[in-house]
Amino acid sequence: MAKVPQREAPPALEVPENTGQVIDAATETEGKKPYDPTETEKELASFIIDHTDRWRDYRDQNFLDDWLQYERIFRGKWAAEDKTRDSERSKLISPATQQAIETRHAEIMEAIFGQGEFFDIKDDVADQNGPIDVEKLKNQLYEDFAQDKIRKSFDQITLLGEIYGTGIGEIVVKKVKQYVPMQVPTGTPGEMAYGAGQKDRVSVQLVPTNPENFIWDPNGTSVDDCMGVAVEKYVSVHRIAEKVASGEYRDTDVGASPPNDDLEATQEAKTFENDRVLVLTYYGLIPREYLNIDGEEIESLNEAGSEFLDDYTDMVEAIVEIADGRILKVTESPYMMQDRPILTYQADTVPNRLPGRGTAEKALNMQKAVDGSMRSHMDSLALTIAPMMGMDATRLPRGAKFEVKPGKAFMTNGDPREILMPFNFGTNDGAAMNTSKEFERMLLMATATIDSNGTPSQVSRDVGFDMATATMIKKYKRTLVNFQEDFLIPFIYKATWRYMQFDPQRYPSVDVKFVPTATLGIIAREYEQKQLAFLIQTLGAQSPLTPILMQGVVKNSSLHNREEMLQAMQQMSQPNPQQQAMQQQAVMLEGRVKAAEAALKEAQAEKARVEAQLEPQVVKAKVLSALSNNLNEDNEGADFERRARIAELMLKEEDIRSNERIANKQMEAKKRDEQSYADTVNRVVQ
Repeated sequence: MAKVPQREAPPALEVPENTGQVIDAATETEGKKPYDPTETEKELASFIIDHTDRWRDYRDQNFLDDWLQYERIFRGKWAAEDKTRDSERSKLISPATQQAIETRHAEIMEAIFGQGEFFDIKDDVADQNGPIDVEKLKNQLYEDFAQDKIRKSFDQITLLGEIYGTGIGEIVVKKVKQYVPMQVPTGTPGEMAYGAGQKDRVSVQLVPTNPENFIWDPNGTSVDDCMGVAVEKYVSVHRIAEKVASGEYRDTDVGASPPNDDLEATQEAKTFENDRVLVLTYYGLIPREYLNIDGEEIESLNEAGSEFLDDYTDMVEAIVEIADGRILKVTESPYMMQDRPILTYQADTVPNRLPGRGTAEKALNMQKAVDGSMRSHMDSLALTIAPMMGMDATRLPRGAKFEVKPGKAFMTNGDPREILMPFNFGTNDGAAMNTSKEFERMLLMATATIDSNGTPSQVSRDVGFDMATATMIKKYKRTLVNFQEDFLIPFIYKATWRYMQFDPQRYPSVDVKFVPTATLGIIAREYEQKQLAFLIQTLGAQSPLTPILMQGVVKNSSLHNREEMLQAMQQMSQPNPQQQAMQQQAVMLEGRVKAAEAALKEAQAEKARVEAQLEPQVVKAKVLSALSNNLNEDNEGADFERRARIAELMLKEEDIRSNERIANKQMEAKKRDEQSYADTVNRVVQ
């Protein structure tokens, strides 16, 4: 198979000229002596080690013992120093704190990554570089973060934050090699060569750091406020050899480091102690006079008036790596923004202090109470359940070994009922376990978490479920805000700056603003969904607010096709021009029909009024016609007079009836007119 040509590599990571320490190349010939440090380098190493030793002593005296205890509780490891009383024999550890830590950690991770995207980008309108392709930049960042497993790093850092109270991450920039499958033509028509090509990419990684490996200036309340911070950890010797061979480290005489259990990743019964070196990486200020550029020592630019201030007058930001008391690398900060590649956040705020307060610290007192109750209960079970015997030692055979076993035979010198007597220390009391349950409830209340039954621990006899859930969500948001403002957004800024500096082809230097999109965890999201569903049920399907609330329900969900559903709902909510035209035509036609009906009703009413007015005259005409016919010839006068009186009475009666009919018809016509007027007004208003 033909060899596939390699792709052109991107620019290597280089420190700007005249800003860092010149590093000797790796030893190429056998027998070459290791690099001999200069007096300036020895003074610099002494300066850094002296400060970090004092900072480490402060950390160990105030925090280390508690941190080790928090780790043991989280992992369920028993230690003699965790006894609640000297006579304690049981080694049980309640999982209450473990559950609280995992619940809070899962809620924070769900709040950050539950919606898929955890940040957004806004172009700075005041930037003079012109508009940029925000979507392209955001997609590139998400792609690179996925390759460098940034989400996994966040997961570990937030877990460490819940255990120890402080989440710490170290940003490491390096060039990594990637192999990609490729195919190239061989020169023969129709033939291709298949293989793998190599390319280099700039990798910005976030390394989780245990607080036990982190050293900071106690006078500072943040990383940027400290004179310096340091990370010390064991590194495999082959990593040191690789960097010496590449020229990144000096080829100095470094030996194996002695064991230190406090610096191990976890507490183990036996740690591995071979083939590793303890490396101290210092990020902070050092006197400028200690920088050795091109082999020439430089003097401080300013002279302080006080001997106490003399060493701290002219300081410069630098990165120094030390192993076995010898400097492996020293360089002025190579980053264009002069920022430190260390990030920290407090899981729960402790004002004016860099370390925070974690879930394990909140739960410590109640965890000890729960463990003490459970262990006392188990110790009492050992006394009440295990069989015990009282014996007359003078009447047992010489050398007899007493053991209780099924079918065991005991030899005695006399009546066994008089020599052997089983006994116990009474019955076991279950009050200790009930007390431990109450202590566990208090623990979950202190940590604002949920117990195994899914009931919020804050719920008491007088507080409702919704009120307790809302209180719990507020406490979660405090941690989320700390993480977003102190860790998440600063990391995205720092990572973007490093991509712009070391990979300018893919990331042009532009000014952008990053916005966090993480707002709700799973508990808060479920609570809000419940409230939205209640509003939709109350308003009904015909309410104009219902589609907006439905969009909120879908937006807060974790459905994989959430975006497609939102787009479809927005399209449904937007009016269709054709449908609008048809609706207008229908309204116009309906208006015309109603106008015709109203005109018809008006004509019928007018006809009725005319008929009512003519009715009395028609009646009179009929009466007169009847009176003029069929007269009695013998007595025509009397007959005519009598019929005239009858006709007069009939006309009066008919007039009365006619007037009543006219009045009724007028009232009906008036009501129809009023109804028609009301319909017209309603139509105009609509």
